[in-house]
Formats: sequence, structure tokens, C-alpha cells
Amino acid sequence: MKLTVLIPAHNEEGSISKTVEGLYNALSQDDIPHEILVVNDHSTDGTLETLEKLSQNIPSLRFTTNQTSGGFGLAIRWGFRKMSGDCVAIYMADASDSPFDLIRFYRLMLSTQTDAVFGTRFHKKSKVTGYPRLKLVLNRLANKFIQLLFGLRYNDVTNAFKLYKTSVIKNLEPLLSHHFNLTVELPLKTIIRGHQYKVISNDWRGRTEGYSKLNLQEMGSRYLFIILYCFLEKWLSRGDYLENIHENSVPSEVSSSV
Repeated sequence: MKLTVLIPAHNEEGSISKTVEGLYNALSQDDIPHEILVVNDHSTDGTLETLEKLSQNIPSLRFTTNQTSGGFGLAIRWGFRKMSGDCVAIYMADASDSPFDLIRFYRLMLSTQTDAVFGTRFHKKSKVTGYPRLKLVLNRLANKFIQLLFGLRYNDVTNAFKLYKTSVIKNLEPLLSHHFNLTVELPLKTIIRGHQYKVISNDWRGRTEGYSKLNLQEMGSRYLFIILYCFLEKWLSRGDYLENIHENSVPSEVSSSV
């Protein structure tokens, strides 16, 4: 099963080399068939030039420029159109995620044939460093709200770091989010449209290069919109989207420590 690692990058000149090289070394050493697909999202620094240099030494690296309006969600959606893998992981350009966690995600998907693997940074086995205090408090409040609204045990819906089968992504259309709220739309639709998923711990560390692109003040209403949209779909669509799911795909939520 070929893995696509999809990385949106907006002005990530300072961190993209470390991120791509770390991924390539780990995935190659583990003999995982893969492509690293970086979507240059209207960068104005040297991100594109850095990617051109990297591609000379990393054969699995592909990069494309987002031809739609700028935004995290639109960059991811552009990447979905360009990817060639059987499964796809959304991976942050700032090296906040671990390539070794990605390997664990991939191995769990293979061994269980689940449709998606969701990471949680809030598990007793997770190691989180450099998380800004205010951002952490808002994160926990937002996730608790989502848990209560949808009746979930999963406690890190807003975590972008997740792995999906490509067939699942196709079944989540139409996608609406233009920005970071896509990180909520994808898992919630995966759940309410009846796909199997597993939950596994993952580590996280704050960026050491560049700056965060997430503007909490601007994103509040966008997150709320997509959460309520998914909630309405769950209760009012009468299962219209379930007919496209294969017969044996039964919703599940299983915590795992592998």
C-alpha cells in the first residue's frame, strides 16, 4: 500500500528541509512505499527554491503549487487532487509531527485494514512539548465541546496529523473548509459517514523555525461553522452518504497503544 505524505507549506523555508529529509530517511529505512507531496501554498520566501534543491536528492519528493486561493484547507484539497497513494497522511511542514509516529499509523492501518488512523496528543503515552498555554486551553475546550456534541471518546479531533485511505477521502466530498477547520471536517465526516477508525497516541513538539499560520481569533467562527455543519449532516442526512461505503465498514473507535 503506497503512502502519500501530504504537506501544505506556506513560507516554510526554515523548516521544510528538516521535515522532508526526516520523513524520507525514516520511511526509506522502513521500506515503506511512499511519496512526499508538498503543496507550496503561495509562499513568498524561498520555500519553492528549497523544494527544487531537495528534489535533486530525494527521489520520492514531489511538489506542486496551490493554484486556488491561499489557505491551509485549500492547499490540502489541492494536494488530494494530485496525490497517487492508496492512503494519505496530513503532515505539518514545521516538523511538529514525528515520522516514527507516522510509521506506527501506517503499520496499524495495514494490520487492521481500518479506514483511518487518528492521532491523539492527549494520551498518557504521548509526549507534548512547547505547546503555548493559551492555545492548549482553547484546544482542550474545543475538543471537549466536540466530544459532548457528537458523543465521542476521541479527544483530539482538531489534530491535523491523521492517516486516511484514499477511498475515504473521496467519500468525504464535498469538502467545504478553506482553512485549518479542514482538520475538523475530515475526521468528523469520516466518523459520521460510518468509516472504521483507530485511535493511537502521537507525540508533538512546537515549531523551532518560522511562525504558526493558525490565527485563533480568525478561526473561531470557521471551526464553529464546520462543527455545526457536520452535526446537521449527522442528524438530518438520514444516512444518505453511507450507501457509498463498502459493506464491511462498520463504525468503530478503538484506542491502541501500538
